[in-house]
Amino acid sequence: MENSLLLSGGAIAGIVIACVVVLLLIIVAIWAISCRNGIFRLKNTVDEAWATIDVQLKKRYDLIPNLVNTVKGYASHEQQTLDAVISARSAAMAASGDGKIAAENALSGTLKSLFALTESYPNLKADASFLDLQRQLRTVEDELSAARRYYNGTVKEFNTRFDVFPSSLIARHTGLNKRSYFELESAEERTAPTVSF
Repeated sequence: MENSLLLSGGAIAGIVIACVVVLLLIIVAIWAISCRNGIFRLKNTVDEAWATIDVQLKKRYDLIPNLVNTVKGYASHEQQTLDAVISARSAAMAASGDGKIAAENALSGTLKSLFALTESYPNLKADASFLDLQRQLRTVEDELSAARRYYNGTVKEFNTRFDVFPSSLIARHTGLNKRSYFELESAEERTAPTVSF
């Protein structure tokens, strides 16, 4: 009788251990699924943030030809600067991925040179159409700046999942890659331009 009690005590212990192992496996599976879903939610948030930047860039692209045409009316002999702006705009519109960031930085540089050019033309600085375009572009640039901050924040959170343990275990097996920040490439671009109208 004592022998049968020992067997049933051993059997009970085996069942308890098996239940604990199964419970742990279920908890790990739920965590892995939750972590994977969180990574894909962040991916979608990063994609949405990038789409928001694209919307703001489209607004900027639409303003640039009007701005160039307005300047051209006053400074037609400055064709090289005007052509550089249009060329940079076309390159930025055609670029994608990390190349888009570089092309946008180049476009920002040519816009700075366009605004610097306007300093030599007092009549242009007083033109109502030019002032309205300048105000619209300033608004778009502010919205674009906010969109870039939001994008970079979501990229930071997304990339962190790839770097910290234990989520990095799951992130590396999703088929996704870390994203690049929307950054300025040169120290000159990091300084605020001084443009007065």
